Amino acid sequence: MTPIKAASPARFALAALAAVMLPAAPALAGAVVALPLDLGSQGTVSSAVYSCSDGTELNVQYINTDANALAIIPLAGEELIFVNVVSGSGARYVNGAREWVTKGDDGMLNDELAQTEALKCSDKAAAKAAE
Repeated sequence: MTPIKAASPARFALAALAAVMLPAAPALAGAVVALPLDLGSQGTVSSAVYSCSDGTELNVQYINTDANALAIIPLAGEELIFVNVVSGSGARYVNGAREWVTKGDDGMLNDELAQTEALKCSDKAAAKAAE
């Protein structure tokens, strides 16, 4: 690999790019990004409200396309996107150290970095139908 010399055009271009981008960095922090997802012929969007062991409710939205399976879960005032990964049974979604696992009408939210017990949840609609 050849090092970039002080007077090279590449070094000038990098410096110019940095000069343009650095002032814009704080503005990018609040940017909203929209990603188009083509549902395809078999795609679905659904939602479920879960009643959890700590007394809270989770309103989970599921987006299933031909190419992607996502769960959007609001936590601590943020809408977090969880991505479906391989699971032995049920469905398993991850977002960094967080994991949302569902099987049947039950769900479990776990944070691998937190020193807390997993949050156990049940689908409210299914529980009401069983009454």
